[in-house]
This record gives sequence, structure tokens and C-alpha cells, in this order.
Amino acid sequence: METYDLVILNGQTIDLATGKIALQDLFIRGGKFVKIETSGSSEPYKADKTLDALGTYILPGFWDNHTHFRGGDSLIHENKDLLPLFLANGITTVRDAGGDLTSSVMQWKKEIAAGTLDGPTIYTSGPKIDGPDGTWAGSLEVVTDEDISKALDSLETLQTDFVKLYDSRISGDAYLKTLKETDKRGLITSGHMPFTVTLKETVDAGIDAIEHLYYIMKGCSAVEAEVTQMLINQEIGFWQAMPLLKEGYKTSTAQATFALLKNKNVFVVPTLHIGATLSYLDEVDHKNDPYLKYMGKGIIKTYQGRINGALNSSEKARKDRKELDHFFGTLTKSLNDAGVKLLAGSDSGAFNSYTYPGISLHKELEAMVQTGMTPLEALKTSAYHGAQYLKKDQLSGSIEIGKQADVVLLEANPLEDIRNTQKINSVIQNSKVYNKDQLKAMLEGLAK
Repeated sequence: METYDLVILNGQTIDLATGKIALQDLFIRGGKFVKIETSGSSEPYKADKTLDALGTYILPGFWDNHTHFRGGDSLIHENKDLLPLFLANGITTVRDAGGDLTSSVMQWKKEIAAGTLDGPTIYTSGPKIDGPDGTWAGSLEVVTDEDISKALDSLETLQTDFVKLYDSRISGDAYLKTLKETDKRGLITSGHMPFTVTLKETVDAGIDAIEHLYYIMKGCSAVEAEVTQMLINQEIGFWQAMPLLKEGYKTSTAQATFALLKNKNVFVVPTLHIGATLSYLDEVDHKNDPYLKYMGKGIIKTYQGRINGALNSSEKARKDRKELDHFFGTLTKSLNDAGVKLLAGSDSGAFNSYTYPGISLHKELEAMVQTGMTPLEALKTSAYHGAQYLKKDQLSGSIEIGKQADVVLLEANPLEDIRNTQKINSVIQNSKVYNKDQLKAMLEGLAK
């Protein structure tokens, strides 16, 4: 008689590839699916633990494909406290897109994998790559070819999961050279893009994912070449370029860009929820946000910079930003319709005001559906595409034999209403079962 660590009975499993739902029993051993059967059809077996999932919908644990652990040594503890927030929201994997707490993040990764710390599996870029005196603390500065080699050597030594490029001070030349070098080394990349290069140059240099839609919009504009030259000449800055690029949006240019992204298998991370949150900081009072009580005082203090920026900006700048936010919703739908693979990412973490770890991923999925995407299309952008992007799709991202048994059990069908992703019954991660009461207690324990 076969023995299993955990058997989940009578669950309605959702196949994210097709959207089909099947009533199945899932047999788990060593944290992996070893047998999947139609409910009630299995031979007799022994199980250390059995979970009756009758009435629930089972899908792979959610992935938040853009988060940050950062803020310096004084915020290490507050960042660590964010880990259970992800699990409580059914997020079993996060992609940490760069920060200055790499040694701590690496330690948490080990402890989570060993089962001694509650938290999601973390895939991290470690420190970002940027130019001299970059915006974010801990960034690796590159100017010369030698700098690029050293930076990538250090990331490979750290055994980071991908390379994140940032655009605050890096030159267009160093940026493209870095991408070409990562391509040679077989490293996965994602990043922002300096506006002194074109989107096609970036894609041709080998980028694997583009964070945020500013850069996509640039490649969809008929005036991209002229605006790029203006930025090279330092006649305008990033935010002055936005209205020009938006006004220059041309459907034929956009379709050619979408085809390029699709053919080169470049993923795009729209980050719609944070875009909306930051665009309306001047209008929305967040004092009574239910998730604010889970944030440490140090992290809340980091929110002030963006708040001040929003309140001190001109009427025109505020209006432009809101119009851009609306436009990005339309752009997201167009990208999806063209077959470009999207990644759901919250951009949550210190400095990103009122974009809370955990719940913000669900808000991102909602924002995607609001653009006109179907709930299934939105769900694919989390675990399914997330695993593909990091080349972990043989390991996770779907409910299949041999894959990691990280799953979330929902009390209502998310294919009917995307908000049902928040109706969490249980989360299974790393062979641990967290039931509804445990998840609730986890949250309560974090309240400040």
C-alpha cells in the first residue's frame, strides 16, 4: 500500500493552461505531486495527513512577480515581518526585484526552504545594476566593461536568480552592454530601461522581462526616435517625455512592438495597482487602510517621499499622471490580446506608499480584469507565467505530477469572479498546511 505525506481529496482543480476544472484527489510526497486521480478512483493508501477539499477550488499558489525587500539594516526585522503577509494571501512564491538586504534575503530563502521560517519561496535579483550614484542603496555601479564583468561575477557568486537593471544613472551604452553580457552568460534579466535607448535596442540586446509600462509605451510611439534624441541631448527628462510619447502612440507601431516582444518571448510586468495607488496619492486618504496596521513604523516612514512628491507636483503633472494611468490599462489589454506574456507583480515594499505585500497582488489581478482581460488570463500572469519566466516551469506553476505541491484552496471560483482569489480556505507550501484559522492568526500576530 502506497504511503503519502498529504492527500487532498475532492478538490476542484483549475488547469491554468486551459481553464478546465476537474474533481480530483492530489497525492503529495516530499513536497511534490506524485499522483493525481479523478476523485474517488484511487487504490487504498496510507497518508500522514488527509485534507477534504470538497467545495473548494484548487490552483497553484500565487506568485507575486515584483516585490522588494529593502530599506537598510534598521528595517531588516520589519521586512522579515512581511513574509507571513504573503502566505496569508495565498502567495507561495515571490520575485524580489532588487534591494539592499541581500544577505538577509539569502538567509530567509534558506530558512524558508528548510521549513524553519514561514514565508514564500523567494527568487531574488540581489542588488540592482545601475550607473554611478544610482537612486537605490546597494546598487552595483557600472560604467566600463570591467565594471560590468565584476558586477555580474558578484551576482553569480551570490547565486542570485536573475539580474535586475535599473535606469536612474546607467548610460545607454553600459545598459546594452550589460544585457549582451548577461545573454552570453545565460543569465535571466529584467529591468527598467534608460530612455536614452530604444525599446527595440533593449529587446535585441536580450532582455527577458520589462518592468512597468513606461518603456513599452515608448516603443509604441511613432516619435520614439525623436524623443530618445531629446533625452540624449538632455533637452527633456523622463516625466516630460511621457505626454509626448503618449500623444505619439500609433497602432501600427504598437502592433510591430507587440510582435517583437512576443517573438522574442519578452515578459512584461504592468504593475497597474501601484500605478493607480501612486497616481491618486493627492486625492485618496489611506489612514484607515486595513493593511496599514501590518506595516512597521520604519516602513510607513518611507512612504512619505512619494506622498510629498504627489502633493508638491503641479496640477498639470497630476493630471498627466492620472491620464497615463488610464492609458496603461488600455495598453495592458492590447499587450495581452497580442499574445505578449504578462506577469502579475505588486511592486510592494518599503518606499512604495500604501502598496501592501500580499493583498496588492490580488488588487493587481483585479486591475488586469478591469482592463477587459478574463479572470483566467489574469490568473495565468501569476504562477503560470511566473514559473515560465524564471525557467522554473518544470518545477512549479501548475498542478502536475512531479511539480511542487504549493497550492491555494479557494472557497469560490476565481474564473467566475477574480475577487474570489481572496476567499482563501487553506494554503499549502513546502509540505505545510495552513488552514483558515492559522492564516487568520498569522495576520493577527503581525498587527502593530
